[in-house]
Amino acid sequence: MVDTVAIALLRHGLTIANERRAYLGWSDSPLSAGGEKQILALRDFYPMYEKIHTSDLPRCVETARLLFPDAALVKDGSFREMNFGLWEGRTYDELKGDGKYLDWLEHPMEAEVPGGESYPEFSARVRNGWNEWIADEKGRHVLMTHGGVIRDLLVRFAPVEKAFFDWGIAHGMGYELIWKDRNSLRRGERCTLLQAVPIMANLNG
Repeated sequence: MVDTVAIALLRHGLTIANERRAYLGWSDSPLSAGGEKQILALRDFYPMYEKIHTSDLPRCVETARLLFPDAALVKDGSFREMNFGLWEGRTYDELKGDGKYLDWLEHPMEAEVPGGESYPEFSARVRNGWNEWIADEKGRHVLMTHGGVIRDLLVRFAPVEKAFFDWGIAHGMGYELIWKDRNSLRRGERCTLLQAVPIMANLNG
């Protein structure tokens, strides 16, 4: 159908901080050697997309350039990961003595993050950025972003309802959401089809 809209939500490649299992929100960390190798190995499994949107953080931009080297990128800070404030770059073992951190682990959808964002603040930012972006979109697009952003969008738009933490998103992979027409997307309706991407068959033969 000509009016169909497909948006692939992709997670950036594995970073050095990810390998340490450190909290990584608005601070940044380069892709690890293994992360870069994995992304390059996935390149031939992705189809061509009409437009590549990306979080403005370098790990997403770098991943998008590796996967789609000939594409023009549109960077948007609305699609950054949640801001972990004073916990940025620190691990569970480094934070487990912090009472505010333990409270956040118990109530992650409500508790405050010192110097960062609460989940409602994060979700509202992503929602606003999404609404501005999709207002006039059609065709097939990519949003290269972060695990938290993808989960938040899937909670809202996946055809089946699942909780935030029930969605798993591997680095360099994600989901393609398909709406039957632009009006369904603009009205904020759930997509009609959801599929994991990439489809692991070489698209170049």
